[in-house]
Amino acid sequence: MSLLLALHGVRLAGMADDDAVADRFALPPAEATRALRDAHDRGWVQRAEFAGTAGWWLTDAGRGENERLLAAELDVVPGGRAGVVNVYDDFLPLNARLQQAVTNWQLRPEGDRLAPNDHTDDRWDDAVLDELAAIGRALTPLVARLTGTLDRFAGYDVRFGRALARAWRGDHAWVDGSGVDSCHRVWFELHEDLVATLGIDRAAPT
Repeated sequence: MSLLLALHGVRLAGMADDDAVADRFALPPAEATRALRDAHDRGWVQRAEFAGTAGWWLTDAGRGENERLLAAELDVVPGGRAGVVNVYDDFLPLNARLQQAVTNWQLRPEGDRLAPNDHTDDRWDDAVLDELAAIGRALTPLVARLTGTLDRFAGYDVRFGRALARAWRGDHAWVDGSGVDSCHRVWFELHEDLVATLGIDRAAPT
């Protein structure tokens, strides 16, 4: 299980160091490090440094192994695959709403064109945050259904809510920032978690 979680933690983050992988699934740090070293020896992860940060990333072989382990994990849960498929079907309309909300956060109509949102119109921004709050409320039962199948899905709704609370307090990066655990980053990870678990091509039309 630690190998599955280590590979999956790297996949969800894109690139992650030992501590980040351990924190992601509450693994003991020494266990996460052993799993990552094992994965490296098998050719499933590689170490990289970029823009002052360092961490592990999945190789193509590692991505395939991650998906094999996820499929095996899901298939031993009675009704597990059907349950996650049903959640994914309910997730997709919310995903479209989330994408539109983030677009509205970044761009604002001005005359006959879209201009960057300078966040000087409180009514516009508040409407976006209200929509994100509604999406967050709809997310909670989906996460509950997912964790009824696999415990590792726990926490997405909590993280989304924490990010939104920071955004309501005026820190705009917590809506769509890549350097913090923003609403968009949490949502991206959940989407990646779902498609990885089900073996879906994320680039395929939905």
